Amino acid sequence: MVSSTSTSDLISQPVNREEIVPSRKRIKLPAWLEVAKPRLIPLLLATTVGGMALSEEWPLPSPRLACTLGGGALAAAAAGALNCLWEQDLDKRMKRTSNRALPSGRLSQSSVFIGAIACTLAASALLVSGVNCLAAGLTLLGLCSYVLLYTVFLKPRTSQNIVFGGVAGAIPPLVGASAAAGHIGLGGWWLFSLVMVWTPAHFWALAILLKEDYRSVGIPMLPTVSGPFVTAKAISVYGYLTVFLSFLGCIVLPEGGLLYGMLLLPYNSRLLQLVSRLRDNPEDLDRAKALFRWSILYMFGVCFLLVISRLQVAIIFNDQLIALIKDFSMGFL
Repeated sequence: MVSSTSTSDLISQPVNREEIVPSRKRIKLPAWLEVAKPRLIPLLLATTVGGMALSEEWPLPSPRLACTLGGGALAAAAAGALNCLWEQDLDKRMKRTSNRALPSGRLSQSSVFIGAIACTLAASALLVSGVNCLAAGLTLLGLCSYVLLYTVFLKPRTSQNIVFGGVAGAIPPLVGASAAAGHIGLGGWWLFSLVMVWTPAHFWALAILLKEDYRSVGIPMLPTVSGPFVTAKAISVYGYLTVFLSFLGCIVLPEGGLLYGMLLLPYNSRLLQLVSRLRDNPEDLDRAKALFRWSILYMFGVCFLLVISRLQVAIIFNDQLIALIKDFSMGFL
């Protein structure tokens, strides 16, 4: 039996974030933890570790690794709290965010602000004392760029907000590289660039799902301003850029680059498949949802491959593979 609800009606209905990420239904966080946005922190820490793995100094001593990740987590929590503080009026007007800790009154503005400042000071102290000043400075730059550049300035003003505001989410690889080597280096800048071009495709897939919610409060996300067809084309461009840039990791990795490239093939194939499916039918919310979910796993996967490629057993396998390819090539000469 065909439902009486038309396809256009289904498309126009706002989709709650809980429907996209089912774990949000099952886990109810305490108010003080909710404002820290802890679900965003693991991916930021993963790209931090990815930046470390691109350094000649990998692996790091355990104390420095712990201080880097601890400081990064505290700074990310502070950024999330300040974001919630700035957007509390906006959150109150949006269906999917109206029950957050600040709009619902479960936390006061002063307590959130004090908590954010405390986390920022703790992160700075941990990074300066346990890592280095460059890592601490870059971490604070990431915090400020997320709160001031993206949240305050870009998000309410331009549909390209995530393109330029994505710099905040791309800074952790620089922090990881500087924590490992004391400077950023080519590998850190490569992973920074990869996260920058990955971010629009990742975020716009989510924005397609939530476009009605954004439209209701006047936030000019690309799907709200230009529609899903234009957005899907833009996602396709950034998706192909992501794939191209991801393979450059074969060059910038100090060791294990060939193995990394081989293991990356299925990740990129799946990403391009989902990008292509969405471009063929941008109004299919299931396709947008599938791309959004895979994009998260994709970036975790890239960082995991970077770490795996630096293992001693992987380096030996990589060297044997290169020798085998050379021998095979010589047979045709």
